[in-house]
Amino acid sequence: MSVKSSKSKQIQKVEVFGARVHNLKNIDVSFPRNQLVVITGLSGSGKSSLAFDTIYAEGQRRYMETLSAYSRQFMGNLERPDVDKIAGLSPVIAIEQKTTSKNPRSTVGTITEIYDFMRLLFARIADAYSYNTGELMIKMSEDQIFNTVLEKFDGKLISVLAPVVKGRKGHYRELFEQIRKQGFLKVRVDGALVEITAKMQVDRYKIHDIEVVVDSIEVNEKNKKRLKDSLQASMKQSRGIIKILDHDAEGMPAYNYSKFLMCPSTGISYDEPQPNTFSFNSPYGSCEKCDGLGYVSEIDINALIPDNSLSINDGAIAPLGKQRETWVFQLLKALAKKFEFSLSTPVSKLSPEAIEIILYGAQEKLAVAVEYNQWNVSNYNVSFEGIIKVIEDMKPGRAGGGEYSEDLDEYRKMIQCDVCKGARLKKESLFFKIADKNIHELSIMDISVLRDWFEGVEETLNERKNIIAKGILKEIRSRIGFLLDVGLEYLTLDRSSKSLSGGEAQRIRLATQIGSQLVNVLYILDEPSIGLHQRDNEKLISALQNLRDIGNSVLVVEHDKDMILQADYVIDMGPAAGEHGGEVVASGTAEELMTFKTLTTDYIAERKSIEIPTKRRKGSGKNLILKHAEGNNLKKVTANFPLGTFISVTGVSGSGKSTLIAETLYPILNQYFYHSKKKPMPYKSIDGLKEIDKVIEIDQSAIGRTPRSNPATYTSVFSDIRNLYVNLPESKIRGYKPGRFSFNVKGGRCENCEGAGLKVIEMNFLPDVQVNCEVCNGKRYNRETLEVRYKGKSISDVLDMSIEDAVPFFENIPSIHRKISTLQDVGLGYITLGQSSVTLSGGEAQRVKLATELSKKDTGKTFYILDEPTTGLHFEDINVLLGVLNKLVDKGNTVLVIEHNLDVIKVSDYVIDLGPEGGKKGGTILFQGTPEDLCLIKGNHTGRFLIKELNVKEVKKLGKKIKVGVE
Repeated sequence: MSVKSSKSKQIQKVEVFGARVHNLKNIDVSFPRNQLVVITGLSGSGKSSLAFDTIYAEGQRRYMETLSAYSRQFMGNLERPDVDKIAGLSPVIAIEQKTTSKNPRSTVGTITEIYDFMRLLFARIADAYSYNTGELMIKMSEDQIFNTVLEKFDGKLISVLAPVVKGRKGHYRELFEQIRKQGFLKVRVDGALVEITAKMQVDRYKIHDIEVVVDSIEVNEKNKKRLKDSLQASMKQSRGIIKILDHDAEGMPAYNYSKFLMCPSTGISYDEPQPNTFSFNSPYGSCEKCDGLGYVSEIDINALIPDNSLSINDGAIAPLGKQRETWVFQLLKALAKKFEFSLSTPVSKLSPEAIEIILYGAQEKLAVAVEYNQWNVSNYNVSFEGIIKVIEDMKPGRAGGGEYSEDLDEYRKMIQCDVCKGARLKKESLFFKIADKNIHELSIMDISVLRDWFEGVEETLNERKNIIAKGILKEIRSRIGFLLDVGLEYLTLDRSSKSLSGGEAQRIRLATQIGSQLVNVLYILDEPSIGLHQRDNEKLISALQNLRDIGNSVLVVEHDKDMILQADYVIDMGPAAGEHGGEVVASGTAEELMTFKTLTTDYIAERKSIEIPTKRRKGSGKNLILKHAEGNNLKKVTANFPLGTFISVTGVSGSGKSTLIAETLYPILNQYFYHSKKKPMPYKSIDGLKEIDKVIEIDQSAIGRTPRSNPATYTSVFSDIRNLYVNLPESKIRGYKPGRFSFNVKGGRCENCEGAGLKVIEMNFLPDVQVNCEVCNGKRYNRETLEVRYKGKSISDVLDMSIEDAVPFFENIPSIHRKISTLQDVGLGYITLGQSSVTLSGGEAQRVKLATELSKKDTGKTFYILDEPTTGLHFEDINVLLGVLNKLVDKGNTVLVIEHNLDVIKVSDYVIDLGPEGGKKGGTILFQGTPEDLCLIKGNHTGRFLIKELNVKEVKKLGKKIKVGVE
């Protein structure tokens, strides 16, 4: 009994013994299965190392081991994480933020499979309409066609026609010959009945309709069998389509019949719909012009001719450059001579006709004389199709024998496809409708609106269609419900996955997993609350609890206070970051956690907090005013940005924050200061640009794409460190130059690993393995270089130094100390100077960039833009970050953050709140002013949660609580 009890008890937990991955200090930790478990702690304390690099990595490895040896040779084996043992582990699924597909064909609808079910629904129950007349398409069986013809044309003389060509050019000589050999005597060409003759053909440049006259017959009881045989022969000839020509009626009208969907008036027919008829990723459904992308690339005239005050000879046409002896310029000279304009005239002074000819060409032949030398001149008569055609045909590095090697993409712009109007599907697919809506019209609805549409759709269907649709509608509704549960009601199904934020992509994958209804799985999530407004946080927590309740274990790496308090079990990592972290400082239920004294519990129990400022800055008194912004869902909003203040842009998810700042304001400033080619979203005007002197956007993209990139090289402090080593007596004696201490150039680096410190071993049928270089043992440099030391440390030792150790080490070198200190100031003391950029999280990369900007001398007129800088940050890290941002503002700069975190909003000087909802119901600026005044707005989602953070019980006391606008 005791053995059984012990086993039963053991299987209720996941137990990790001796975890040593990264900074984990040989820890033992356990947590209950089938519960919602949160791992929290300071940034760099080892949360991801435990959750992803230990538990998930082991789960993945175990799955790989279940595959056959044959399968594993193609997939490769995974290295076992540095851990003694993991017991009670279920199959593991990780839902991370870095897995967003950048494929333009991937959409919210395809990821969640809702669009796939909608394709099936339309293929089975949609009504087809003619794209010519709008009439309902009809289809008949062979017996129905026979009975209809027999009844309608009783006693009349008719011709049974088989359409073989409809609306196409060509001479069709071979077709007529083939028809003649089959024994048919007549055809109807463009409405006229003619006999087939030998070598018969039609005008190849005109559009034709050709029908074979299968039989001419009087419809009566006597000829019933002959009529049936003729109809069958016609269907065989034209693949199911028949035309009946009524000889006895005035004008001999033709009537269309088909086994397939057919317009009764015009005779156009559609193929029987299949799910791929509605797929923009299939040639059966995608628009032929844009290939299912919804947009096409075309030459941008403004980029092609950026300065029309120049002449063509002086380089007005950017990709051609200045006049040279090339074939294109020879053509342009001949063109100018023929149409009497000069290539030396500024483009702005050329006639519209001349510009039209230059850009789009002319029909007339041009006489071009090409002089190879004084004895060899060749004359050509050629047509010129225009510069645009020339540019479109250019291949970088190939055109003109390699003379145009620049990337021509900068002269193109993406525009909506004029055939499908962005719907991605071919014309026929868009004329299948359910309740007067085609599949594209449903795809562009907000998820919340789509839910309402599907709720009442049965009422519009007949009994047969309802029986067919029942199961499909159930699947669609449940998946839409899961998206609503994770706070994504503002998205549309046609939204491209590459435009989603990391948090949105993660929540979509979460909704998809809930929809799959798997059980006995361990789900691991990385900060799913990122980018989520506090109002929607409850929905997210509820969705995670739902995943738990159906029989799964849910492990979440998270800093959100509400998530921690509502978890079944919490693991707090610490006590600090980097080498000072990697330990479990507290674990248990939320209530049990409060009995521990850690940084996390101090903030949750409010023993420690981020202080609210006693005064709000008024700023410089000058403003940046963006007027009538209307990109995406913005409703011609005017935003006021007071300079010299700390500004938070808030609002529920999908309300238009990123459109306003990242896609409108930042591109405007970037164009103004740095002549960026990225176009801002539509707006009317902007005032106050002269009041700032530069703009800096600090995002979370990686600081480098290769392992060679690191914080030292990114912040440029490594150049100063190399110069320090060059000026040491030992270096001067040996004549070393700065390149000697670079691991990217030959001279002082280890040539065995070329300064990487690692060697990549290629394995047959297995993934490449990285091992320490056996010559330098991971130190990157050769022995002679490592002999040069400063305070007993070689340059390799410096790269392996943590930031917090490097600050006192270089305290006497101001240029180095200043840059390293800023890295420590933004809370990155735990990373090493030479840490590979590919191992840094998005939040860490953002703080490295912030430190780089802080180390530069500023003018006090800089406009900083940060998008959710609190991503991945603990309460204490946010406190440190806010201290840094406030220092920037105190120098006169303007700091703008797009943020949901209430700790950031409550310390802001000025708040811009968008809403009231997401998607089409958003895009309005609800409020601009101080945090206190925001709380006075009745029914405001942000204000409702903010008032709790300001510790004010009654709204009326807000004015007395703080001196607003006092310097």
